[in-house]
Amino acid sequence: MVARDVVIVGSGPAGSSTALHLLKQDAALAGEILILEKARHPREKICAGGLIPHTLHCLGELDIPLTVPYVRVDRARVCVPPGRTVHCADAGMCSVVRRDAFDYSLIQAARARGVEVREGEKVLELVREAGWVRVVTEKDTYRARVVVGADGSGSRVRRQLVGDDPSAIAKALMCDIPLKETDWSGFQERRYDFNFLPVARGLKGYLWTFPCLVDGVPHVNVGVYSLGDTPLTQGGLRHLLLQELVSLTAPVSERLSLPRLRAFPIYGYRPRRPLAAPHVVLVGDAAGVEPLMGEGISFALEYGKFAAQAIGCALRTGQFEFRDYTEAVAGSWLGKKLARLCFTARLFYGATSRFWFALAARSRRLQSIGLKWYNGVDGWHQRSGWEALRTLLSSSSFRA
Repeated sequence: MVARDVVIVGSGPAGSSTALHLLKQDAALAGEILILEKARHPREKICAGGLIPHTLHCLGELDIPLTVPYVRVDRARVCVPPGRTVHCADAGMCSVVRRDAFDYSLIQAARARGVEVREGEKVLELVREAGWVRVVTEKDTYRARVVVGADGSGSRVRRQLVGDDPSAIAKALMCDIPLKETDWSGFQERRYDFNFLPVARGLKGYLWTFPCLVDGVPHVNVGVYSLGDTPLTQGGLRHLLLQELVSLTAPVSERLSLPRLRAFPIYGYRPRRPLAAPHVVLVGDAAGVEPLMGEGISFALEYGKFAAQAIGCALRTGQFEFRDYTEAVAGSWLGKKLARLCFTARLFYGATSRFWFALAARSRRLQSIGLKWYNGVDGWHQRSGWEALRTLLSSSSFRA
């Protein structure tokens, strides 16, 4: 049996961030951190790949430059019920990457700093025993003082050691189509599009259109996101996505060749839901992404920082209950931002959605503050709701 202080299950941004922040605290931990990954890098990851500005800040804290190919986005076009279109422009709004390359760059950085990574090793079972956790994989058995669940929305660590919440699962469908097969102008304009119009038809989410590069070739990433309690079936979501594809390609091609549609679950954050148990902490998608837009990469990197702080304290004190981890996250700016996004999702995807979309569409000041807050620009993500309200009301900001 192989013994390690910390075994991290999953090698996405949350797992890599946890390992890197642990090493930042104490470089001597390098030989005691093991990351287990069921696939092999660079491995396919179904995700739109949008990095908001705060994500780049998180990478900077870890001294990791963005070296993988990306498409910069400076503009947004947003369609909201009942039929208004809003245009936003803010340099550096987003950088769109391919997750196989991005995740690989993070795991390479972790390896270079001394973290052991074992790929192609699927975890089969986790058993909490006296003073440690037994981790059984296809190839070996490990003994860990701390297990980090960084294994995504369907987290085995969460299900077997912490507790699951099936109602928190949202849905997404997406595909990539070559830019040359569309007449979409967003790639040249460095723009991404969000379409909330189907909310009026029961969708609790949105359609997106992102510019991206696939093997260096310009493509359009198109998808649909919805909360798990939407009345729309999987077939209904598929129909919405196909309609969006037709709108992008119909002027170019009379007959659309059906692209490969890929579906994936998204586990949403819920305030007060446990994020830890004795000898176990959850991070990233396993802990929960924000439910309004389903964004998880920046939160994954931040979860890693909080987990590393909690694990470092446990290793120093020998106390591995992690009783305070859930409250530490919830009481931080990160937890407060996640909770506010949970509340916002209820407003925009609930019975009063039309009112809130109309309000957001009419107020340029609200759009500016909301975008800066969401993207983590100028420290807005750590400011209070009262400060945002004072700024919003400080001058007239409504337009017809």
